[in-house]
Amino acid sequence: QVQLVESGGGLVQAGGSLRLSCAASRSIFSINYMGWYRQAPGKQRELVAIIRSGGITNYADSVKGRFTISRDNAQNTVHLQMNSLKPEDTGVYYCNLNELVREYWGQGTQVTVSS
Repeated sequence: QVQLVESGGGLVQAGGSLRLSCAASRSIFSINYMGWYRQAPGKQRELVAIIRSGGITNYADSVKGRFTISRDNAQNTVHLQMNSLKPEDTGVYYCNLNELVREYWGQGTQVTVSS
């Protein structure tokens, strides 16, 4: 079992920045990938960004060039730096850890971008 603890959400004006962090309760060195999904009110959960064990990253088209995902294996932590935030980035952001045969989710952290 893995616990994921998210931090860094909050309220920010459009154009501002936030940094989300997700700390895993054990090593993330050999996992398949780890990343962030988000869910806006009335919408389905969608992928934001993931980082694979080899460091390869994938981003949703809507956040490319604005968000950067990174990982710190020593701290078992993944970060999401979000710049140039837009109101449409508002939602609950969930950390995800994927091990192929199972996956784990964090509790979610609210990000609200005001116009």
